[in-house]
Amino acid sequence: GGGLVKAVANGRQELVGIEIKPEALDPDDVETLNDLVLAAVNSALQEARKMVSQEVSRLTGGLNLPGLF
Repeated sequence: GGGLVKAVANGRQELVGIEIKPEALDPDDVETLNDLVLAAVNSALQEARKMVSQEVSRLTGGLNLPGLF
C-alpha cells in the first residue's frame, strides 16, 4: 500500500497502533482505504506471529515442541 496505512501488533496478536496518512483518505474511494487497512493489519499480525515464533525458538534452543505453535 505504499506505506499509506501502517498497523502494529504485539505478541498477543493484539493491534496496538494504526496510522493512516492523510493522502490515503479519498471519500470517493473508500474501498481502497479498506483494502489498505486490511493489508496493514494482516501484515502486522504476520509480523507478530513471526516475532513470537523466533522468540520461542530462541528460548527453546531451536527444539521443535509439537503443539506449541
